[in-house]
Amino acid sequence: MAGNPEPPARRSVRAAIVLAAAAIAAFGLVAVVHEATRDRIAATARARELARFDHVLGGLPHDNDLLADTVTLRDPELLGTTEAVTAYRARFHGQPVAVVLEPVAPDGYSGAIRLLIAVAPDGTVLGVRTVSHHETPGLGDFIDAARSDWMQRFTGRSLGNPAATRWRVRKDGGDFDQYTGATITSRAVVGTVGRTLEFFARHRDELLGNELPGDELLATPATIQP
Repeated sequence: MAGNPEPPARRSVRAAIVLAAAAIAAFGLVAVVHEATRDRIAATARARELARFDHVLGGLPHDNDLLADTVTLRDPELLGTTEAVTAYRARFHGQPVAVVLEPVAPDGYSGAIRLLIAVAPDGTVLGVRTVSHHETPGLGDFIDAARSDWMQRFTGRSLGNPAATRWRVRKDGGDFDQYTGATITSRAVVGTVGRTLEFFARHRDELLGNELPGDELLATPATIQP
C-alpha cells in the first residue's frame, strides 16, 4: 500500500532548503577561489605596472619600490589636469636617479592624451610613453611606442636642449617635427613634455627630496608645498 503523498508545502520547504544549501556552497566555492587567486592577480597587476616603468626608464638601474616611493601632485597649468598626478621616484643605493610623472595633454585631437615621462635629476628626459589616448586610429598610432619611434625624439632632451621657447613643433616655430597629418596631436604631446620639464625644474628639490612616501604636494605654478 503506497504511503500518503508528501504535502505540497513540505515539498516547497525542502526544495527551498536544497536551493539555499546549493547557493551557500556556490558562494563558498567562489570565495575560496577568489582568495586563492587574489595574490596572483595582485602580483600580475604589480608586474604589469613595473614593466611600464622599466620601458620609460630605458633600463636605468634602481633598487627601491617605485610603487611605494611616491608623492602626489596638483598643478593644472603644467600637468594638464585638475586631478592629482602621481610622481614615482626611482633610487639606487638611496640616491634619486629619476622621477616618473603622469601628466596629461588635454588638447589632443580627440581628447586627453595621458603620458608617462621619466626625468633624470639633471632634468634630462629618459623616456616618454603614451598611457592612453583617443586619437584617430592610423593617424594617432605614431604616439604608440609599439608602432612608431616618434616618441624617442624626446629622449636626451631637456629645457636647455632646446630652449624652453623652442619646445614646439616646427610649424609653430619650434624644434620638433610634427607627424604628417597629425599636427594637433604632435603639438599636444610636445607641449606637454615641455611643460612637464618646466614643472620638474621648478620643483626639482621637492620631487627628489625625502618626503615620506604617499605625502601629497599641492602645487601651484609658483610653488609646491608639503
